[in-house]
Amino acid sequence: MPESTTNLKDAKARLSELVDRAQAGETVTISRRGRVVAQIMASPATRKAVDVEALRAVTQRLPRSEKDAGETMRALRDQER
Repeated sequence: MPESTTNLKDAKARLSELVDRAQAGETVTISRRGRVVAQIMASPATRKAVDVEALRAVTQRLPRSEKDAGETMRALRDQER
């Protein structure tokens, strides 16, 4: 993974570009007066792909409701009044 260093003044002026580079996998180091003060790097992906077949299997096992979703939501709302 490539790494580059930039000073704080340039980082302020080019923040969007540096974030794009970090998102692409590059680590960007920011220095102030010659000392490293920060690094910008991509955040790890936390989302998982949805298994559509597993989701269908779960929804098929759910009991059918007599009312449609709109009626159910109205009833729940009315109970809170």
